[in-house]
Amino acid sequence: MDPEPIRLSQLDSGADAVLRVVGYFDALVESSADAETVIQSAESVAQCPVSVRWLSATEPEVRLERAGSAGHPLDEVVGDRVRHALRIAASRAGAAVRLGDPALLELVLSDNELPAERARAIRLLGLDESREVRVLAVSAGSPAEALRVVVRELGDQPVRSVTIGADTALLCYSSEDARTLSDRLDAAIIAAFPPPPPAQAGRGPWVGIGAKTTVFDAAASWLQAQRGLRFASSTHYGRRAVAYERLSVLELLAELPLEQVLRHHDVARINAIAAKPSGAHDIDTTEAFCVLGSLRRTAAQLHLHHSTVAARIAHVESAMGWDLADPIDRFTATLVLFVRRIALSSAELSATEPTNVGKDR
Repeated sequence: MDPEPIRLSQLDSGADAVLRVVGYFDALVESSADAETVIQSAESVAQCPVSVRWLSATEPEVRLERAGSAGHPLDEVVGDRVRHALRIAASRAGAAVRLGDPALLELVLSDNELPAERARAIRLLGLDESREVRVLAVSAGSPAEALRVVVRELGDQPVRSVTIGADTALLCYSSEDARTLSDRLDAAIIAAFPPPPPAQAGRGPWVGIGAKTTVFDAAASWLQAQRGLRFASSTHYGRRAVAYERLSVLELLAELPLEQVLRHHDVARINAIAAKPSGAHDIDTTEAFCVLGSLRRTAAQLHLHHSTVAARIAHVESAMGWDLADPIDRFTATLVLFVRRIALSSAELSATEPTNVGKDR
């Protein structure tokens, strides 16, 4: 049975009032109220927002947010009883209370929610409002170990995750700059899932990284992470982790219509080459070369002899009429492979099948 509602504005500071407050929250505990119910009830009693920050898995810090008010004599009693009720709720639910319900994180990352609802979810998740956060988008379909690689590289800090649509959103505190983080994640993914992939093996993750922001603007970082994800390589070749902040004017390429890109004569010719197994290797190697910038680095990453890399690139140059030693042709090749990669990544993200793309890889 729910306890009878009370309001501090209707109570004095005497012993009877203290007992009513204590009894109210004890009744909440006896009714097995969860953390969200406890906080909602506390806000109703105190008639002001109540913020909660989890200092450990079962130890909350509670603050009554009275803007421009001297407070009520029983505020300290309310705070004490809320802490007690939340400890009990945490002990019943385990670490889930601190890590948060995925639905709460989805609410924080949604740009369609009311600010008050987002603020409540932030408090329930125990997020530190004074620290900057960053949101990452990890492609769906990756093996469990792939996600563990990304989380491990984020360090010992708390990481909240939720599956949204076809991707996994990771929210974490962040002090690193975008270049450092994306380079480190890229290297870790390549080390864990080196190219070329074994037959029938699950591929490693590809990751988009949103910009640092306040937790209240995490929805913007999530949208940026999804944009960055479209620029990451959906094969074992090329860039695996892309930070939105590093895209600059390249972001405009993501606005190109998918079907229009795939119908372009250069992209169509590339896809025709990739339709055959040997051609697919040639295209992937050329893409890696355009990303990495040298035969030596490409050979090292693909575990190939540099002469093999050179031969594969030569096949593509001959078929496409390119000379990658020429700056203009090299720029053209890089751009064609880049927009093709965006098209393939976008198709995979939306679970659609792009036309004219070879599959015998």
